Amino acid sequence: MAGVHFEHVTKRFGDFTALKEFDLEIHDREFLVLVGPSGCGKSTALRMLAGLEDITEGSIYIGDRRVNGIPAKDRDIAMVFQSYALYPHMTVFDNIAFGLRLRKTPKDELTKKVKDAADTLGVDTLLDRKPGQLSGGQRQRVAVARAIVREPQVFLLDEPLSNLDAKLRVHTRAEISKLHQRLGTTFVYVTHDQTEAMTMADRIAVMNEGIIQQVGSPQELYDEPVNVFVAGFIGSPAMNFFSAKAVENGEGLRLDGDGFAVDVPQDRAEEMRAFLDREMIFGVRPENIHDKDFVPSGITAAPTTVTVDVTEPMGNEVFLHLLAGKTKLLARVDPRTTVSADDEVEVVIDMERMHIFDPESREAVRTA
Repeated sequence: MAGVHFEHVTKRFGDFTALKEFDLEIHDREFLVLVGPSGCGKSTALRMLAGLEDITEGSIYIGDRRVNGIPAKDRDIAMVFQSYALYPHMTVFDNIAFGLRLRKTPKDELTKKVKDAADTLGVDTLLDRKPGQLSGGQRQRVAVARAIVREPQVFLLDEPLSNLDAKLRVHTRAEISKLHQRLGTTFVYVTHDQTEAMTMADRIAVMNEGIIQQVGSPQELYDEPVNVFVAGFIGSPAMNFFSAKAVENGEGLRLDGDGFAVDVPQDRAEEMRAFLDREMIFGVRPENIHDKDFVPSGITAAPTTVTVDVTEPMGNEVFLHLLAGKTKLLARVDPRTTVSADDEVEVVIDMERMHIFDPESREAVRTA
């Protein structure tokens, strides 16, 4: 097994820079997810690690070995593609065995490895079929079986669930996580879906425009995003952002936005004093805005009056699209709520879970 290290890696395509001074340490046996919008450079980073793209500047290490210039077949990695890349004229058995045959693996050992991998992925009854006779989920599992049968140092997975329907994606996410635990191998996984990243990763590297924005555990990224981009990308539905000012309010501070005002708790006031009478970006997640009749215990509640624009019942929760003057916000509230469209209601914001960002740097503001 081995970790992976990107050291000052840059990748250019002509005048376009896809990755800029990319530094990332991936620990041995870790499940790391590269996540970000289309065009952020995550697949380019994976392809350079796989040896499918040349490195413009910098170095990539697998374990202690610098792999710049080493052909893909000699890097001891296995890759699962979004398209699965199965050979349509071969049976499932032959697809899984393909890499072992190239290595001239003895027949008995090859057969055992293929059957073991097929059993692990639940495709042991499909070995005589061809890919055209399989469902999307079955083809995906065959592609993963073909990768694990090689027992590589590092697994690379590039959007492997994108072609699956929603229900099968949820099931397969869990299967890949269990596979990682069983194999104890380093996994590097690329996706644009933050839900996949949050549910599968040991750590997540959030990328935008070829630059790593933040690396941390899923909970760290959710609780303590370092900038507006990470705060808006991690979490579903996305965080609400407003322009607001901090103003003195007798004994403390009040946050004034366009159409709403809320009191700031004493333990959060100090970090906001830098924004007295000047604009900041105030952020609050939809799940931290509550119907006043169903407020959880133990929160620092700041009430404000809003108008309900649209309600979206989801069964286990209700999404409320709200208007406070010209300010639009989304709340994720208890399903027992009785509010309707056009109602003027009081909602409660959990101010202990608010986020503050500098409007110029767009970075999070924190006390020392």
